[in-house]
Amino acid sequence: MRASLLTGIGEFALRELPKPQIQHDHDILVRIRMVGVCGSDMHYYTSGRIGAAVVHFPFLIGHEAAGVVEATGAGVTRLQPGQRIAVDPALSCGRCDQCLAGRENTCRHLLFRGAPGQLPGCLCEYVVLDERQCFPVSDGLSFELAALSEPLAVALYAVERSRITAGALAAVLGAGPIGLSLLHVLREREIGPLFVTDRIEARLDYARQLGPEWAGNPDRMDVEAEIGRFAPLQLDFVFECTGNPEAVQQGIRLLKPGGKLVIVGIPGEEEIILPIHELRRKEIDMINIRRQAGTTQKAIDLLESGAIRMDGMATHHFPLEETAAAFDLVGSYRDSVIKAMIAL
Repeated sequence: MRASLLTGIGEFALRELPKPQIQHDHDILVRIRMVGVCGSDMHYYTSGRIGAAVVHFPFLIGHEAAGVVEATGAGVTRLQPGQRIAVDPALSCGRCDQCLAGRENTCRHLLFRGAPGQLPGCLCEYVVLDERQCFPVSDGLSFELAALSEPLAVALYAVERSRITAGALAAVLGAGPIGLSLLHVLREREIGPLFVTDRIEARLDYARQLGPEWAGNPDRMDVEAEIGRFAPLQLDFVFECTGNPEAVQQGIRLLKPGGKLVIVGIPGEEEIILPIHELRRKEIDMINIRRQAGTTQKAIDLLESGAIRMDGMATHHFPLEETAAAFDLVGSYRDSVIKAMIAL
């Protein structure tokens, strides 16, 4: 089978690999049809690591995926060949203290597709998945929307874990795919007024279609002053989706005493500096988001029903042999890119 392997910092190579085989009763062989380029993938592409997770080249990345069931193990009951599926890239053990507490996203033995030292990713024609990772979707749902159910599930989990309620004033810092997914969820739940920031005008244009109170570019205006005109007592929630330490610090300044900072973005740095005395004086709660837990089916349901419409987020499409071009585009933020998709 064809596969696009990450062979070095900023380098991909198209290779032929053996087609994977079903080995266990609950295995499913999936023909991958669409893979989204995620921000975490970009960390591996640009620096070869996320914190202690270090890539050993060559490596197969990519985890936002959708495809078609090709074959099933003897114990599979939910799916059959020919069905379209969205992929949950995480495989938890189901037995540890975290799983038993409903925290499969922090499973002690978690295996994640496209993560170094765990499982190979989906930038290839075929993968073998555990049945629990495969979620059926209707024939009417496009492969790109099925793949986008993964970042939408992360956004759903962030909103649920924050316990934000209607009437709360909230900002989404960073209108990339995760930030826009969050904005979709917040708007669907009628939460707001909402405020959005990003440095790319095309992303702000997309965000404005979802009706926030205000959307602006931090490179062109004083974000804190602008938001302060609408919210003089400051905000209840800030969802930080950039991973930029400056945005984290700005989020703290935007929050009122007792506010909540929800950290969704992944920093490139191993450590960041926080204004501890402002955090202490304002008694800010910090909530870290680790992927998602139990929200994949909810994300699919929202897309299937049309309650959330994310079609316009997939702005660019590339074939597998042009994977490097897709990653280069996303890394350079050119051509008003929001989400690049790789079609197989």
